[in-house]
Amino acid sequence: MNGLNLLPLFAAGLAGSVHCVGMCGGVVGALSTAGGGRIQVVRGVPASLPPRVLAYNAGRIASYMIAGAMAGGLAQGAANMVRIAAVQSAGYWLANAMLLMLGLYLMDAWRGLARVEAAGAVVWRRVQPAIRHFMPMDTLPKAFALGALWGWIPCGMVYSVLLTALLSGSALNGALAMLAFGLGTLPMLLALGVAGARLRAAMQRKQVRIAAGLLVLGFGLLGLARAATGATHGWLDALCLTVLP
Repeated sequence: MNGLNLLPLFAAGLAGSVHCVGMCGGVVGALSTAGGGRIQVVRGVPASLPPRVLAYNAGRIASYMIAGAMAGGLAQGAANMVRIAAVQSAGYWLANAMLLMLGLYLMDAWRGLARVEAAGAVVWRRVQPAIRHFMPMDTLPKAFALGALWGWIPCGMVYSVLLTALLSGSALNGALAMLAFGLGTLPMLLALGVAGARLRAAMQRKQVRIAAGLLVLGFGLLGLARAATGATHGWLDALCLTVLP
């Protein structure tokens, strides 16, 4: 695809999944044991993952992609009406600044995105009553539907990446941006089904959150440095977000 490199967004999801552990870990743990027992582990390696865990995550990522497509499509419509280089440049700076703020948020050095989550709680209160229709989570459709609903839970990390989707230039790019982010969160949430509470406790350690935050912060700083200097090295382009002209 042109105009939006997905590696920073995948890395943001991977590093930011330490935050997902706190928000989604309980649900994934419940799915791992509901209606079929625990995951069988052979020599420390899971023999299989419950299909319900995969269905839940598929629903969650599908919701991310829908939100990304809506945001990207909205911005595309506006861009078709106004083609201003200054606006596109400001969008690039803002997208990378959001990575920087996300890194600080993961490190607990800045809680601004928590206020965004509080504002988003209005949406969640409207969605939350539907959860009872999918309990107990003992079938694939129920797990998928719960994941699809959970994808709309107020989350500062998701909102920050959604802003990048907004600036991606099209509905397709917005969906791909959120897909890359969602896939980045996937390994940790799948691992939760195996390790459960032990992994959840480990991921909430201060050192882990700082390391994850520094990784995302680094991508943001790299993108801002690229914007300031105009550097266009191939390896640098691969590591930085870009916004379609």
